[in-house]
Amino acid sequence: MSKTIAFLFGVVSYLIFFLTFLYAIGFVGNLVVPKSIDSGLDGSLLTALLIDLGLLTLFALQHSVMARPGFKKWWTQFVPESIERSVFVLFASLALLLVFWQWRPMAGVVWSIDNAVGRFILQVLFFAGWLIVLLSTFMINHFDLFGLRQVYLNQRGHEYTDLGFRTPAFYKLVRHPIMVGFIIAFWAASTMTVGHLVFAAVTTAYILVAVQLEERDLASFYGEKYASYRSRVGMFIPLPKKRA
Repeated sequence: MSKTIAFLFGVVSYLIFFLTFLYAIGFVGNLVVPKSIDSGLDGSLLTALLIDLGLLTLFALQHSVMARPGFKKWWTQFVPESIERSVFVLFASLALLLVFWQWRPMAGVVWSIDNAVGRFILQVLFFAGWLIVLLSTFMINHFDLFGLRQVYLNQRGHEYTDLGFRTPAFYKLVRHPIMVGFIIAFWAASTMTVGHLVFAAVTTAYILVAVQLEERDLASFYGEKYASYRSRVGMFIPLPKKRA
């Protein structure tokens, strides 16, 4: 594959991801976007539940399978290594866009906070969660995580090198700050509908499973270094410092 074509593919994949990320904020928060988690006509509750669970399952399978080292090793027999990450990012974005497009609302209200202060606090938490997600990606190299560094190095004729194991800023407090941010954003709702609750509960359950798989891969790759980190830092909640 031409290095220029590979670079352009990586840039386009990244732009699709970033627009999807922005749309996700509007989708979950019922903000601005034409189709959100609670918009649309109500239909059969069972039909909506089955469709929504199917959409989330499809995203979870795509995301988990393509992230595994064994799949990457097989996949790069057909896809150049320089764009492997960009292909993953593109497929994940398309799977998420499918969720947004085909999502069926379930409008029953589970809870609703009427107090203005309470609603404001939850709104702040909602945006804080998304900010934690974005900042956490930059702390470990945003452009490597989403494939741009790979296609840039390839375009310049340089071999890709792993950035190594690092634990900057938020990663000194918890092992998975990106996932912490997502969980906060998904649950910080002043009005929690049945559909929103299904989305938040299923995605949280998926996160709990996915991080176990990710940590297994990280422990296998980084060995004792990651084992030591795992013993010192909590997965989602900061651990109290051990006394000497």
